[in-house]
Amino acid sequence: MRLKFLYITLLFSLNFYSQVDPVLLKKEPVNSTRQSLNMDAVYNRPFLNIGKTPIAVGGYLEANWQHLYTDGVSEGHQFQARRLTVFMSSAISKRVKFLSEIEFEEGGKEIAIEFASVDVEFHPLVNFRGGIIMNPIGAFNQNHDGPKWEFTDRPLSATQMLPSTFSNAGAGFFGKKYKDDWMLGYEAYFSGSFDNSIIENTENKTFLPAAKNNPERFEEINSGVPLFTGKIAIRNLKLGELGLSYMGGVYNKYQDDGMIIDKKRRVRIFALDYNTTLPKIKTFITSELAWIKVDVPSTYGQQFGSKQFGGFMDIVQPLLKKNILGWENAVLNLACRLEYVDWNVGRFNETGENIGDEIWSVMPAISFRPTAQTVFRLNYRFQKQRDILGNPPATTDGFSLGVSTYF
Repeated sequence: MRLKFLYITLLFSLNFYSQVDPVLLKKEPVNSTRQSLNMDAVYNRPFLNIGKTPIAVGGYLEANWQHLYTDGVSEGHQFQARRLTVFMSSAISKRVKFLSEIEFEEGGKEIAIEFASVDVEFHPLVNFRGGIIMNPIGAFNQNHDGPKWEFTDRPLSATQMLPSTFSNAGAGFFGKKYKDDWMLGYEAYFSGSFDNSIIENTENKTFLPAAKNNPERFEEINSGVPLFTGKIAIRNLKLGELGLSYMGGVYNKYQDDGMIIDKKRRVRIFALDYNTTLPKIKTFITSELAWIKVDVPSTYGQQFGSKQFGGFMDIVQPLLKKNILGWENAVLNLACRLEYVDWNVGRFNETGENIGDEIWSVMPAISFRPTAQTVFRLNYRFQKQRDILGNPPATTDGFSLGVSTYF
């Protein structure tokens, strides 16, 4: 029933769009010079305004080819339709806005409402947001649009440790303050939460992304205790943006019909993100680190880590910016991503040896942007992954070539 509703909604939107005279469609580009924080990414996108109506639509597409080897074994050439995302927004009335983001992954295999909220502005420092919200842990979870990145894959730490694009039904407040070259922003929400799947999953380890597979989180909270997510970000126009975020709550069902059946078991996540552009040479650097603590029952084996750590750093260096093949101010970039995840920080109780279950990767890239809204990217991945026992790591390497564009 829910999928049927999503299809009907999308078809209605596309039908309405197709019947509008193209003259009435006005493109609203992303303003890269506007003062903004990562928290503004949800609105800092190109939209098509339909005439004088308050309705706007937009979206982006990601697709790629890849050929990877793991210890010399390959599945051959693969073409992948990663995702198609559709935005729909409306300025309902003065200081009341609505925005939704519907994502179709793997050619429609998975369909999800990633964001659908009403924003009400009472004051620049006090704004209400309610609906399906994007939990602001780290920076990538909010600022994840494919055309903004030089890499075909999303960061390992944001997808295999943190639950990428993690959204829940919830509500809270956010706000910003500007003064000279400084910006300060905050977000604070209560929402749906994690459940037992973070330790009861097919990965057979502590794995927070497993919670995304539970659609019931939009209707009920497993523990009955809301998840809290809060973030503070500060930006200087010359130094860059620094963000500190926290997400935590009870994930297990500790009571049933008023009867206590287990102790409260919590998950706590701390994240630090930073991005800046070096003057003169225009090198863009963005990074994110995250620490996770999970109350794992003592009856579980040591493969279920109670502590996890990971992060990534992207370095993007513009090599050339000029008119190319009729595109004005086209840009050629050289980039590199460094990433690491440890799913089980600690040592074995019996031997004192380090617990493995970790991965690191280096990914150099070349990207070409005919416009700021479209990117072609060629990546090479070199990756080492070690199992829980610390055996010699499996090596994965290979190329991927992809395109991503707003529309």
